[in-house]
Amino acid sequence: MQRCLEKQAIEWLAAAATDPGRCKREWDQGTGTALLPAGRFWDVLSVPERLGLCALDLLRRDPLEPPAPTLADGAAGRIGFFLPPDPGSEWTGSGVRRVGRGAWVAVPPPYRAAGRLGWLVPPDGTGALHDPAALEQALREATGLLAVLAPVSRQ
Repeated sequence: MQRCLEKQAIEWLAAAATDPGRCKREWDQGTGTALLPAGRFWDVLSVPERLGLCALDLLRRDPLEPPAPTLADGAAGRIGFFLPPDPGSEWTGSGVRRVGRGAWVAVPPPYRAAGRLGWLVPPDGTGALHDPAALEQALREATGLLAVLAPVSRQ
């Protein structure tokens, strides 16, 4: 069963590539990462690491809505939430960036990390993505929590 889900996740993620076969070869034999175009099957909302980890923790509170694919870039200190493509969406916040059509995202395979790039929540192959409204709410709540904690952590 696990192997079947892993294969589904690989196929789903590789389908975003311009050449899915090459993408899978890069994961298995190349650098371990593949550059995939954003904006076709998904966009990525990239946020600072502390904010992203806090928001992901908040999203995990709802057992009926498990979090969707979420990528951590340890080298850049960023968390990327995969959400439906929406070129007209506006996301605001300190350090918040939407990665959409015309941009590329480096991703490891769903079954392992590559260097400091790894999945906090790997894709499951169903095409599930973060709900933008739920993600926005979690980011707002996380921003408030971090604002309260910042003065305490400086003491």
